[in-house]
Amino acid sequence: MPEPNTTVVVVTWRGAGHITACLDSLAAQQRPHRTLVVDNASDDGTARLIAAHPSAPQVLRLSRNRGYAGAMAAALSVVDTPLMAWLNDDAVAEPDWLAELEDGLGTAAAAGAKLERPDGTPQSVGVRLTADGHGADTVEAPAFGFCGGAALLRTDVLRAVGGVPASFFCYYEDTDTAWRLRLAGHEITTVPSARVIHRHGASTRPGSKPFHLWNERNRLLTLLRCAPAAVAMRELARFAALTVLLPLRGNVPDAANFRLPLRCRVLAEVVLRLPATLRARRRIGRRSTAGRGQIWRNWTSH
Repeated sequence: MPEPNTTVVVVTWRGAGHITACLDSLAAQQRPHRTLVVDNASDDGTARLIAAHPSAPQVLRLSRNRGYAGAMAAALSVVDTPLMAWLNDDAVAEPDWLAELEDGLGTAAAAGAKLERPDGTPQSVGVRLTADGHGADTVEAPAFGFCGGAALLRTDVLRAVGGVPASFFCYYEDTDTAWRLRLAGHEITTVPSARVIHRHGASTRPGSKPFHLWNERNRLLTLLRCAPAAVAMRELARFAALTVLLPLRGNVPDAANFRLPLRCRVLAEVVLRLPATLRARRRIGRRSTAGRGQIWRNWTSH
């Protein structure tokens, strides 16, 4: 039997409520593959469920929770197949999901799948870039990048562009990776026929303080790493100015990302990471074959 082309990586943390359904869907795939589960030190019985699953997936159990980004970076160090698929532990893949992704990849470096909500409505076929540098889900192709909840990447290309930004912990690791692929001259495609049902945020609670902290911080870090310098500085200055003026504003939205302590923490973490981020920016620039400005103009106009 020929060796499979793809290792499907499933990152889990306290996933006892949904990991079995995810693994069941991978066991039912039409295309041969390896399954690697990265367990972020779950303490809710997840490890027992993975060990008992009849598909006998390979397991990489981490000593602490490194988040989605950190776990994917750890997985990349052990994957030895030409392709590496990313799949959230709260996603259930259709039986032809991997086959559709592999066949649809073509010459691209990465391919994004179609994520649907449990009620069947579309959630994402990839990520678009907004004018203020947000990576936002889109249901329209072409997409700037892939959604990290269900995607396929070329392993060697991912390593060549610097891998996965492990320090992000969670969120924007897909946008940052897609941006670096684009800067290095690679194409990213979408394969809407590769479908998964996704219980979005089963582990991270969208709207929570950590959710907003990771999103706001990692958006700014991604811009500092990948965007034109003027754009990165403009958005950092805008975030700082809004934070300073927040106590003077009336009718402030009741959301965690508009609370002063969280915004101050975002700024503090960005400042602390600035030296390493600027070093990463220089490395990304040395690998780039496309201009930062051109990528920005091409994809924020969509």
